Amino acid sequence: MTSTSCDEPAVVAWGWAGSALEVRSGDRHVVALFPGGALVALIDGLGHGPEAAEAALAAALVLEAHAGEPVADLVRRCHEALRKTRGAVMTVASFRAAEAAMTWIGIGNVDGVVVRSDGQPAAGIAVRGGVVGYQLPALRTTTVSVARGDTLIMVTDGIDSRFTAGLSVDCDPAQLAELLLARFAKGSDDAHVVVARYLGQPA
Repeated sequence: MTSTSCDEPAVVAWGWAGSALEVRSGDRHVVALFPGGALVALIDGLGHGPEAAEAALAAALVLEAHAGEPVADLVRRCHEALRKTRGAVMTVASFRAAEAAMTWIGIGNVDGVVVRSDGQPAAGIAVRGGVVGYQLPALRTTTVSVARGDTLIMVTDGIDSRFTAGLSVDCDPAQLAELLLARFAKGSDDAHVVVARYLGQPA
C-alpha cells in the first residue's frame, strides 16, 4: 500500500466545488499524495442519490489506498470493487514530479483538460466508453508533460461541456473550481469540479 500521508511534500495545489440533486452527491473527487507525486481523480456514480454516492465512495477508497500505483491498475482495482454497485465513470490522473509528467485515463464522460500556465490548452482527456464495475474497455493511458503552474481541470457531466470557453487560470484552484461550478452547472444532475495546479519537484 502506498502512503497518502499529508506529510508528503505537495506537488499540486488543489480545490474543488460541487452541487448535488439530493442530500448525497454521486460525484466525488480524490486528491492523494504519494512520494514524489499526486493522484487526482473525479468519479461519477451512475445516476444520482445514495446508490450513486455509494459507488463513488467505493472507488474513492480504492484510489486513496493505492494512490501511487499506475492509473490503469487503479481503474482495474476500482472495477473489481464496484462490481456489486451500480458502477461509475471516472477520470484518473497521476502526477510524477521526477518525470515532470502526468499520466491519465478516462472511462465514461468525466471530462478533463490541462491548461498551461500561460492559459493555452495543452491536452484534453480522450475518454473511452464503458462503466467501471460493469464493462471496461481496453485501458489506454496518455502521458502529458507538465511544468510548474500548469493546471488540470476535471468536471463531471453535470457541468456544461463548454466550460473551457474563455477559460482563465489566473485565480487559485479553489476559486477557479467555484467559478466554473457557478457558471457552467446544468442544474439537472450532480455537478463537480476539481482543479489541481502542478507545483513542480518538491524541494
